Parts: sequence; structure tokens; C-alpha cells
Amino acid sequence: MAAVGPLARVARLSSSICRSRTLDLSRCPQRRGVASCVDPAHGLTEEQKEFQKVAFDFAANEMAPHMAEWDQKEIFPVETMRRAAQLGFGGIYVQPDVGGSGLSRLDTSVIFEALSTGCVSTTAYISIHNMCAWMIDTFGNKEQREKFCPDLCSMAKFASYCLTEPGSGSDAASLLTSAQQKGDHYILNGSKAFISGGGDTDVYVVMCRTGGKGPKGISCLVVEKGTPGLSFGKKEKKVGWNSQPTRAVIFEDCAVPVSNLLGEEGQGFSIAMKGLNGGRINIASCSLGAAHACVQLAKDHLLVRKQFGETLSNNQFLQFKLAEMATKLVASRLLVREAATALQENQPCAVSLCSMAKLFVTDECFNICNQALQMHGGYGYLKDYAVQQFVRDIRVHQILEGTNEVMRMIISRNLLTES
Repeated sequence: MAAVGPLARVARLSSSICRSRTLDLSRCPQRRGVASCVDPAHGLTEEQKEFQKVAFDFAANEMAPHMAEWDQKEIFPVETMRRAAQLGFGGIYVQPDVGGSGLSRLDTSVIFEALSTGCVSTTAYISIHNMCAWMIDTFGNKEQREKFCPDLCSMAKFASYCLTEPGSGSDAASLLTSAQQKGDHYILNGSKAFISGGGDTDVYVVMCRTGGKGPKGISCLVVEKGTPGLSFGKKEKKVGWNSQPTRAVIFEDCAVPVSNLLGEEGQGFSIAMKGLNGGRINIASCSLGAAHACVQLAKDHLLVRKQFGETLSNNQFLQFKLAEMATKLVASRLLVREAATALQENQPCAVSLCSMAKLFVTDECFNICNQALQMHGGYGYLKDYAVQQFVRDIRVHQILEGTNEVMRMIISRNLLTES
């Protein structure tokens, strides 16, 4: 893809989409009747508002109408994601010379929040794919960037992040998957667990042990689907995140060219953690989108549902609950955007702020969605109502990209070791 300014590309492609489809925003809560106090466009530049609108419109037209079907039938919506990639959403913070949009971390957060109002599960996978593409773009050499990034940015190919193992989750530095160099190949043996996209994706960014124990013995290899010795476990049955497959990724004497080593030997753990700093902002942003949609759904329900002769919107207890939900949504959004800016500027506090954002926002946004379900009463528990899917899809955000317990460890360690 030729290097094109992100706003120009988004505006041009958005225009073509709008000409070919009739916008029907009444079907979803994304942009209809948003109160100014919770408006996600508040504080953004005109350019950011432009691609935020594109992302909201894409969510409303291309994702929201299919969200329930993708969930119930466990469909991985490849073509929809490729249409998102045409808008520049396949490599949002990848450099333009290899097909990326070259946007900032804050811009990325704005886009993922908007897309998640249409389908959290699909957007969360797109965020993982973006993280993998960024890792190759940032730590790969010229040949690796030119080989992998253009296809990832266009989503002609899809990527998966492979860190977690059956015996190493929070203690990622204890991973056991080994890579022994023999001639011009590394021979991989081991397995990865809970891999988003596993089996359906084309490129696997794998953390493996090339040296001794601990983080300094870990390296990062890019493994392509079809490599002999690469196989996959059964598709996992999950509570949510059903529009993306999850499988174990298995290596049995899997020969990977030495030329697929990202960075240097021993740099893999650092690469993995730097990827996760951005991943934590991304997943928090996906939680924001779910919470934003649920605040809108709850508001709409309170205005139309009647009990005891009047609408629920006249009940002061529910009014106060809605006010608390809106306040927590805005506070969460501000924290995510602060963390995104800190990471973009490589501020000393960036790692802690990313951890704070992931901890606070995934907890609070889950609570917002859960409260919205409660406000719907029995209707909220029916799969005909979107609120229950938002609850199911964001529950896992408190676990992945580093559990929220690990986020507490990172934050407290930073506080206690500062001079």
C-alpha cells in the first residue's frame, strides 16, 4: 500500500462506503443521542474526530448488525475485518512506508473505542493483530518489515501473539517453549495456550527460549502458518469473544528460518512486554467502547420501560446509578487517553499508567456493562438484547494482556522503588 496521509485515506474510503450504503444509525446506540457530558469526541482534534466518525460508522453499519450472529455461530468475520483494513485499521500505528496508517497511540485508542461499540470481540482481535504488526514493524529489520507488514496492514494475512503457555500465564518469564539453532533454522518445541486467532491466522509472533532461565533467555520468532511441525489444538468454547477462534499453538520440531528472528537473541521478553504496554491500552479502549454502548442502551431502556405506572427514568435510584455509570465512563476514558499519550511520548511513567489504565478501566467498564444489564431486568439476560453480549465479551479483559492482579504488582513495584 502506498504511503498516504491517514486522514486523506480515511476520508476517501469513508466517502466511498457512505455512497454505497445507506447509513442506519437507529439500529445501534453508537452515535445516536449521545449526551455531551459523555461524548467520546470531547477534547479531540478535528482530524481525530474525522476518523473517529469513520470508525463509529463502520461499527454501526458493518459490525453491529452482525454482532449477535458472529457470537452465536462463532464466525471469524474475515471479510469485514479486511474492509476495516481498507480504512487503515489493519496497521493503525504501523509506519506508512510498509502500509500502515502511522497514527499515534491516542488515535488508536479513539478508533478501538469506536469500533468496539459495534463488536467488542472482533475489535479486540483487530487490536491484537495491530500489536503484532507493530512489533514486526518496530523490531524487525528492513527485509522482515517489507515481507510481513504490508499483508498484515491490508489484512490479506492475520497475526497472532504467542506468549502464554499451559504452565506460564502471569509468570510469563518462566515459559518453556524452546528454540535451538541448527544451521540456518531454529527448531521449536513446546506449546502456547489461549491464542487468539490460533489456527485461522497466518503469522505467529512467538516468544521462545533460546538461552538460560529467566527473561534474558527469551527470544522472539515469527512463525508462518504451513511451517512443518506447526499444529493447533481444538477450538476452545468460551463465555465470550466468540467471533475470534482460540486454540493452543503447538510446535513439534518446527523448523523456523533464523532470518525470522525479531531483534536479537535474548531480546524477546523485552519485545513482548513493550507490545503488551500498547496492548493494555488497546484492550482498555475496547472496554470503553462496550461501556459507552451500554450507557446508551441503559439510558434508552430507562426512557421507554414502564413499571408502577411510569417510566424507569423517573426512578431516582436508577437516575443515580446512570449518573455513576456515566461518571466512571468519562473517568476511564480520560485515564486511557492519558496513558496513551504517555506511551507515545515514551514518558518515564508510561508503563505504570498503561497498567493503571488496564486495571481501572477494565474493572470499571465491566461494572458499567453489568449494571446496564441489571437495569434491563430479565430482558438483559436474553440474547436478543445486546447488553448481555457486551458483559460476556469484556469480562475476559480483566484477565488477558496481564491479569489485573499483575497490574497491581507493576504499579505498586513502581511506587515502592522510586527514589
